[in-house]
Amino acid sequence: MDKERQIIHMDQDAFFVSVEIRKNPKLLGKPVIIGGGGDRGVVASCSYEARQYGIHSAMPGRTAKLLCPQAIFLKGDMEEYSKASHEITEIIADKVPLFEKASIDEHYIDMTGMDRFFGCMKFASELRQNIIKEMGLPISFGLSINKTVAKIATNESKPDGERQVTFPELRPFLDPLAIHKIPGIGHATYKKLSEMGVREILTLTQIPQQLMFKILGQHGLSLWQKANGIDLSPVVPYRERKSIGTQATFESDTMDMAKLKAIITGMVTGLTFQLRNQKKLTACITVTVRYTNFETVTQQERIPYTSLDSFLISKAHSLFEKVYAKRMLLRLIGVKLSHLVSGYEQIGLYNIAEEEYSLYQAMDKVRNHYGAEAVVKACIVTQPPRDETGKIIKYNPRKKKILIENQTEEEQQEVRKRSKIRSFMSEKGTIGTKSYD
Repeated sequence: MDKERQIIHMDQDAFFVSVEIRKNPKLLGKPVIIGGGGDRGVVASCSYEARQYGIHSAMPGRTAKLLCPQAIFLKGDMEEYSKASHEITEIIADKVPLFEKASIDEHYIDMTGMDRFFGCMKFASELRQNIIKEMGLPISFGLSINKTVAKIATNESKPDGERQVTFPELRPFLDPLAIHKIPGIGHATYKKLSEMGVREILTLTQIPQQLMFKILGQHGLSLWQKANGIDLSPVVPYRERKSIGTQATFESDTMDMAKLKAIITGMVTGLTFQLRNQKKLTACITVTVRYTNFETVTQQERIPYTSLDSFLISKAHSLFEKVYAKRMLLRLIGVKLSHLVSGYEQIGLYNIAEEEYSLYQAMDKVRNHYGAEAVVKACIVTQPPRDETGKIIKYNPRKKKILIENQTEEEQQEVRKRSKIRSFMSEKGTIGTKSYD
């Protein structure tokens, strides 16, 4: 354990709500809920006044309404929140040499070695006041020897506070805290440990490492280390241009719009699958086309942080229509998602049902189990076979039986695999219930 590290964790207080209060100060001091509207809405964020009623993010909107009927529900504006996030990042980037953007509303700053020039606590406090002054948004921070303890210190200082935990203060600070204060302890893990009588961090530190591994595997060892104030993870330098992308060069140049849009849909679907697997969100989408004469044209757009298929597919199609202006044959098309940050989708802020996001999650599980191409959108699938006149060849069960008998072992395995996938999706309730384009 490096006792000399100086890590700052900065986190906006009820970020989405704070942005709304900045626009409408009359909301200050009232129970405000972002998202959660409608029968199937989900709470994306809520004010501290709303939290006093037991309301929290990811709670169904109807439950929140029962707990606090007088709460003010707002649809939310992810574009506005993303803009504020970028502006806060720019302020931090202008003041410090090494920082990590951990999510849309939190940053880690590595100040190790800087205390010889100025006090790290004084610097962090001044930076916090600078953000409050320039942005008009409340923010809290924690300063300690690693990222885990700094984050816990931030949470303990909220709202609108600051807290330093030095190495000698480590055990007195952590020991009496409830185990759910440790980053990475979800509901299931908390329930399991609570049933064992482990409710405080001190108790968790007294469990042998081998037993923690036996109970929770590698995750258990990680939690044991965090409970003991051990975290060697570095502050990862933030790069605004970090991106993922894909492109395709056609065997023969084409200007078939239906085909091109289907390819774009497939590309975006693959990239959003990567995003969700990496627990990332994107804030910029780029579409590139290359004409038959090798001229390359690119169009990009800044967007609210997201990883939703439907939103990004719509944006990609819109950009493609803008960039493909010459109506010449195309030889290449590409899609890139950039300005990535860690985070989870705030489904309460988009006009999608909770069932649609559940569908994405079920499809991702299938892809992780059977491969990325196990589930694709219908528009990407190869068109049905046609005869010489262009008519679709109708299904013939007798011919199918003959074809099955003549299939190779590899082809039969593929059929069985697809059957398993369909059974899996049926169990998840995602087949025969609703159609999503």
